[in-house]
Amino acid sequence: MPELPEVETTRRGLLDALTGRRIESMRVYDRRLRWPIESAMEDRVAGAQVLRLERRAKYLLVITDRGTLIVHLGMSGSLRVAPDSLPLRLHDHVEWLLEDGRAVRFNDPRRFGSIHWVEVDPLTHPLLAELGPEPLSDDFDGNTLYRKSRGRKSTIKVFLMNAAHVVGVGNIYASESLFHAGIRPTRPAGKLTRAECDRLAGEIKRVLSDAIEVGGTTLRDYVDPDGNPGYFRQRLFVYERAGKACRRCTGPVTQRVIGQRSTYWCPICQR
Repeated sequence: MPELPEVETTRRGLLDALTGRRIESMRVYDRRLRWPIESAMEDRVAGAQVLRLERRAKYLLVITDRGTLIVHLGMSGSLRVAPDSLPLRLHDHVEWLLEDGRAVRFNDPRRFGSIHWVEVDPLTHPLLAELGPEPLSDDFDGNTLYRKSRGRKSTIKVFLMNAAHVVGVGNIYASESLFHAGIRPTRPAGKLTRAECDRLAGEIKRVLSDAIEVGGTTLRDYVDPDGNPGYFRQRLFVYERAGKACRRCTGPVTQRVIGQRSTYWCPICQR
C-alpha cells in the first residue's frame, strides 16, 4: 500500500498542477470508498481555489480558500493528472476538473481509500487529531523514540507502525530502517538503549528521505501522478527477500509474521 514516501511523492507531483488553480467541478462516479463520499461534497468543492498542498502522515491535504480535501490513498489508490478529454480508466472513482482543462483523477481498485471535506482546521479531524510526530520533522529524534518506548513490551517493529508513536513508518520502511540500524524487529521496544534509539531514528529519517528522492516503492499498484513507478524497491535490503542472501553479509534473510504483517530481517546483521 502507498506509505509516507509514496504520498509525499504524490504531493510533490501535484504541486504544479494544483497550486493556485481553481477547481471548476468535482465528479463522483462511485461513492463507495472506505467511508462513503458525502453527497454534498461536489457542491462544496466546486469553485474553490487551491492555496497549497500539505501532507500529514499518509494523508494528502488539499487546502483551498473554502476548506480542505483530506485524501487517503488506501491500499491501492493513486492520483493522476490528465486532460479532461481523456477517457476514464477502470476504477477512476472521483475527478476534480481544473480551470485549465485538466483533471486530477482518483483511481482505487480496492476502494480502501477515502476522501473527506472539512471547513475547519484539518488537523482537528478525527483521522488526524491523535497522530504522533512526523518522522522527518524536528519533533522526532532518538530522544523522542527512547522516551515513548519506555515500558513498552510490544516488539519494536509493531511499536514503529503505531501512528500514535510516529506516523508514516509503515511495513516496508520499518523493516528497512531496523535492518540499517542493526536492530532485530522482534526485540521489545522498551529494551532498546538510548544509543540504539538514536541510531534507529536516524535510519528512519534516512530511509524515508531516500525513498522520497526515488519516488517511493512500487510493489503492486503504486505510480506517481505522471504514471511513473517508484524505484526504491531496487534498493530494498530485506523486505520481501526471505531466503535470499543478505546484501551485506550474504546470510539468508528471515521472514516471520509480527503484528499480522510480514516482517523481514537478517539474523546475523540485526541483534
